[in-house]
Amino acid sequence: MACLEKLVGILGYPVSHSLSPKLHNYWLDLYNLKGRYIFLPVTVENMPTKLAGLKAKGFVGINVTVPHKETILPLLNEVSDIANFIGAVNTVFISDNGYLRGTNTDAEGFMKNLNHYGHKLDISGAPSAVLGSGGAARAVVAALVNAGSPEIRVIARNKEKAARIKAQLGDRVVVGDWVRRSEFLLECGLLVNATTLGMTGQQELKICLDRLPVTAVVNDLVYSPLQTQLLEVAHRRGNAAVDGLGMLLYQAVAGFEGWFGVTPTVDPRIRDFLISSR
Repeated sequence: MACLEKLVGILGYPVSHSLSPKLHNYWLDLYNLKGRYIFLPVTVENMPTKLAGLKAKGFVGINVTVPHKETILPLLNEVSDIANFIGAVNTVFISDNGYLRGTNTDAEGFMKNLNHYGHKLDISGAPSAVLGSGGAARAVVAALVNAGSPEIRVIARNKEKAARIKAQLGDRVVVGDWVRRSEFLLECGLLVNATTLGMTGQQELKICLDRLPVTAVVNDLVYSPLQTQLLEVAHRRGNAAVDGLGMLLYQAVAGFEGWFGVTPTVDPRIRDFLISSR
């Protein structure tokens, strides 16, 4: 019997900016596996119907991106402890009987990228500032809580969602006013942009870094463009600047392994491939 092609996709809206298809298809070719990873642009209104029909079309899983990371939770049969803790799902495994199991690999991917490129940042040594309140921001805050950050300042346009992060993830989370976002950078050892601001096709992120110590690490989760305006400004003033491509690579490993049975290696070759193929 011929081996059927396994399908996986990136579910979100929009998704055309995502490098996930290039990443996973590169690994599929590298390890000579029969499968394909595709774009799944799906609006909020159509998401439940689309999700329910994936198994019949041959899908063994999906990645989930904005705006579905949080709203997908009640539609799944099972959600991992880490995804429940974060309150967002970015990876779904679909079993032979259509059972949907969701988890979150963003927190792990964020920390591995930061540890690799963050110039030996001591998370426990100073407050951290996180811009945003969506699924990616939740994962970052959860990772920082687990890493021992003494204070995580969540600064978001949606103050209600930021307050829910604090309620769920603990007293070390402080909710900041978006209008005064630049003021909350004082004494921080880490600044993370977990919004879509600065992404290709979106508005620029407007923030003044004057109060941020030059010893702080600046990490922008946006990877399209790779060098955002935030990272350019950070680099010019002497801050260590970490782009979002590494997080994409590291968070993808567990999903690929679960879908295709092979643990892919994150190395400079895949990073260079994604940069050169943009």
